Amino acid sequence: MLCLSLDSTDPFFNLAADEFLLKESNENFLIIGVNDKSVIIGKHQIAHRETDTKFVNQQEIPVIRRISGGGTVFHDPGNLNFSFILKSEYGKQVDFLKYSLPVISFLLSLGVEAKYEGKNDLKVDGLKISGNAEHVYHDRILHHGTLLFNSNIELLNGSIRRDTNNYRSRAVASNPSPVINLINILRNIDTIDRFKMLMMDWFLENYPGSAKYNLSDLEIERIKLLADTKYRTWEWNYAYGPEYQFSNRFDYKGVESTCTFSVKDGIICRYEISGSAELDLACIKLIGIRHMVEDVQKVFKKENIFKPGLDIFNFF
Repeated sequence: MLCLSLDSTDPFFNLAADEFLLKESNENFLIIGVNDKSVIIGKHQIAHRETDTKFVNQQEIPVIRRISGGGTVFHDPGNLNFSFILKSEYGKQVDFLKYSLPVISFLLSLGVEAKYEGKNDLKVDGLKISGNAEHVYHDRILHHGTLLFNSNIELLNGSIRRDTNNYRSRAVASNPSPVINLINILRNIDTIDRFKMLMMDWFLENYPGSAKYNLSDLEIERIKLLADTKYRTWEWNYAYGPEYQFSNRFDYKGVESTCTFSVKDGIICRYEISGSAELDLACIKLIGIRHMVEDVQKVFKKENIFKPGLDIFNFF
């Protein structure tokens, strides 16, 4: 197994590295890395439903879709990410427990008794420290997950939407759980760099034939291209998800109003407004535009809808 410690903290690049090495190599890999703050949603999720759109916009936290399924996770410099890319036997490829056991063993070597619980979580005393997801590509499996080491819990909780009742869809929903940082459990490990190094060394020592691996200049350029053409795009991160319906009730100029949007491929295709005739007329112009804050805001500004202070996030 080739063991790669990513120097990049760019979540777009690092997610692209997973996909590139899965599809463009026949080698087995362990990849360990740390990302800048970001919200990573599952392949079949709706970005606005899974994230608190107002919070992530105000905090300038990017929302990025990965190629694996499962729920939404928060990444930041206090969170260690790991990926296994392995050849696998057809019909036996999806196996969360199998690929979680090495991580459980590594944590046990540090004195942490983690347990595999639910569909894809690792927990300590009932508190989540890791979420995992998988993606099958031919005879290869990508199993990747997180390890909360010293993550910003306030940003984590603020980024992930807890109440999703305004959204209706067949999309996969997340199942938020109470979490704990490993720094509160571990002794004598006070930096994520130290934690990352210990994990890499453990796998090198415990998996015969394992060796350190560095990306070539050509691989880096191809991964950057994939990051730019896919992982940084609205088409992948927002438009790819299933169609959905958004509904909300709010006050506009003292009148209780309701709005309902139907969104397909990220585009508003139908709407209903009740309560405010002025708002109803303005929303006609929303048909055919992206269900994104900047796009809706641009239409409403043009229609002079923002007096006396309509909150744009009422529509997300």
